[in-house]
Amino acid sequence: MSDLTTTGAGALNEPVGGRPGTAFLEVRDLKVHFPTDDGLVKSVDGLTFSLEKGKTLGIVGESGSGKSVTSLGIMGLHRVGQYGRQRARISGEIWLDGKELLQAPEDEVRRLRGREIAMIFQDPLSALHPYFTIGQQIVEAYRMHHDVDKKTARTRAVEMLDRVGIPEPGKRVDAYPHEFSGGMRQRAMIAMALVNNPELLIADEPTTALDVTVQAQILDLIRDLQKEFGSAVIMITHDLGVVAEMADDILVMYGGRCVERGSAEKVFYEPRHPYTWGLLGSMPRIDRDQTDRLIPVKGSPPSLINIPSGCAFHPRCPYADVPKGGITRTQRPELTLVDAGGGGEQHWSACHMSQEERTRIWTEEIAPKL
Repeated sequence: MSDLTTTGAGALNEPVGGRPGTAFLEVRDLKVHFPTDDGLVKSVDGLTFSLEKGKTLGIVGESGSGKSVTSLGIMGLHRVGQYGRQRARISGEIWLDGKELLQAPEDEVRRLRGREIAMIFQDPLSALHPYFTIGQQIVEAYRMHHDVDKKTARTRAVEMLDRVGIPEPGKRVDAYPHEFSGGMRQRAMIAMALVNNPELLIADEPTTALDVTVQAQILDLIRDLQKEFGSAVIMITHDLGVVAEMADDILVMYGGRCVERGSAEKVFYEPRHPYTWGLLGSMPRIDRDQTDRLIPVKGSPPSLINIPSGCAFHPRCPYADVPKGGITRTQRPELTLVDAGGGGEQHWSACHMSQEERTRIWTEEIAPKL
């Protein structure tokens, strides 16, 4: 990454002349807005990040922060609504392996979807079609990108079901989604996503509805398959325990924007945004004695139609009055480089408090309670 200090079109590794940089995936100043009768919903409002092959980026935040909308935007699933009506206003750039996706024709994006980009959806029961068997759906996904007969595609489907740990795959390939348990459906969803060996895998809350033991199995499976295929992975979740185990880098979203980004080690052990402190304070720990109650983030996430002026987090922030002059309520903070790090491991945060003040608060007030 470059040593730029703010977000937007000119930040975070944007090369001169609009050409793609060195990262496999580059998202620059992405905005996804939805016109509604009540107003404009700014689900994603200027998001910039990059991701290398073989690495995992964890995107975290509360429900309504823009995580899933970001993933669907990368997949190209916001482009056109029913009957050709535009259902989202999208701007910015999404570069995948040197190809810009937002300006690409729909047919080209459709060819990439499933083969170079694949997604594990949050709820496999609703993502899988109830009228077709698991095998039929995997076969269709495979034949869409390969000129093979149904027998060859079925063999591939059985192979993938076996790879994701489904017992008796030769029989279960003919089962319907409702005949699978929640964990088995999620495994089938992963098999379908990986059947074409995609180079970018997006996992949207892949363990939300699963019990703890099945969660661990699914995460191990994604990690093992990532090593095997060398894929870049975006892990979208509100569970910090998941990203602590899986992610190389973490991006924290609030109100449709990035408020902190850095390596997993930096974000967990040296966080520099009050919202990240709140997320960490509300996470239970099993590696130490917990004598005090968890510290929840007070209040509710903002409406994406009426995002608060200034810093979107200021109505919930216990440190909103630390910067003098009420700047937190009038001026939106930009994402600023707080630690250049080494080996490209930079740490960014969007907060009006000085770095010295944030370091003091974290060291003296927050960290001792976690």
